[in-house]
Amino acid sequence: MPELPEVETIVCNLRPALVGRQVLSVGLFWARTLAAPAMAEFHQRMVGQRIDEVTRRAKYLHFILSGGHLLVHLRMSGDLLLRPSPCNPEPHDRLHLALDSDESLVFNDTRKFGRIWLVDDPQQVLGNLGPEPFADDFTASILHYSLQARRRQLKPLLLDQSFLAGLGNIYSDEALHLSGLHPLRQSDTISSEESYKLFEAIRAVLRTGIENNGASIDWVYRGGNFQNHFHVYGRTGEPCLVCETPIQRILVGQRSTHFCPRCQL
Repeated sequence: MPELPEVETIVCNLRPALVGRQVLSVGLFWARTLAAPAMAEFHQRMVGQRIDEVTRRAKYLHFILSGGHLLVHLRMSGDLLLRPSPCNPEPHDRLHLALDSDESLVFNDTRKFGRIWLVDDPQQVLGNLGPEPFADDFTASILHYSLQARRRQLKPLLLDQSFLAGLGNIYSDEALHLSGLHPLRQSDTISSEESYKLFEAIRAVLRTGIENNGASIDWVYRGGNFQNHFHVYGRTGEPCLVCETPIQRILVGQRSTHFCPRCQL
């Protein structure tokens, strides 16, 4: 699933081509792609909309429209791309938005897990999300307080989007390694100093991910090379880049988790 850096990369690539463009027509090829509203209302409301801004909240793409908000969650295999208009649907295309720039914004989703919302208030969809890792009001002290307020294993807690928005399997593994914390540590045992290290590590790995256009590890991610900077993720049995101890893989909450048993305590 695309995480914060991959979604941010898609946003940055799409923004110059989309801001100011108007939607001329809608082609929907998989009705369940729409979480809200119903298909007929979606067609009626989208045609004529102007795209005023393209941004991101957590793992959601957020299109601020002249009359509403279009939110897209890519889930496991979703992708957004531009194609010349008019264009016929290709395999796994779920939605086409034809624009006044002779291009179409295409939502392609092999596994059909991605979802799209057209709402008046984005908080209807985004309201339960936790803080953004780069937000000015998210600090190491707030992270420490939040960790102390819960008694949960670190890895599942970092994946909880209501706790902290945007992290997934890759970047949580990398942040825990960089901060020297074991993925199974209980959150309320984390000291203030360790919280600061985790705070800095989260921002560092996300920043590096964005600088490298995300990670290209399957057919969804395009053009990123953060995978060349992995310290633990996907490196089972390979030597830790810090201490040369073999990287281990365990299942935590049914998610593959990679860590160094010597560096992470």
